[in-house]
Amino acid sequence: MSDPISKIKKRLQVEIDTLQHELSIELPKELAKARAHGDLSENAEYKFAKERQGYVNARITQLKKRMGDLGMLNLNNIPKDRAGYGSRIVVLDTERDVKIEYKLVSTEEADAEKGLISTTSPIGKALLNRQVGDEVQVTTPAGKKELEVVGLVTIHDEG
Repeated sequence: MSDPISKIKKRLQVEIDTLQHELSIELPKELAKARAHGDLSENAEYKFAKERQGYVNARITQLKKRMGDLGMLNLNNIPKDRAGYGSRIVVLDTERDVKIEYKLVSTEEADAEKGLISTTSPIGKALLNRQVGDEVQVTTPAGKKELEVVGLVTIHDEG
């Protein structure tokens, strides 16, 4: 099993490094240039740079927290007999009589068009800890869905 968590952490670290470069190199230059124009009260460049600085600081904090959360995730704690992170789940939409396959992933990996759904999404939450034969009702932005789990391959089975 390739370590998907390492890939996510690497991506997050790249974003953190990029934002820290912007915060420590680019934004101070922009602020200095804007200050040189004089009156700061009506200086749009200065105002934008200060707002961007606040946003970048907040995003770096958010990314570092996510890195910490991922550091505590242990793939061995994921259930072997029920749906969890990394599981491929085939469900039957009982109203439309259509089978759909989902893979439960982290927020960073989610791509609904490819069937990669976050464990924090409405459907992802509803499918967590489910087994073949379980039926779930889930409220999505498109309305209520009734799903029956008809297939399950956990992250441990994919090996």
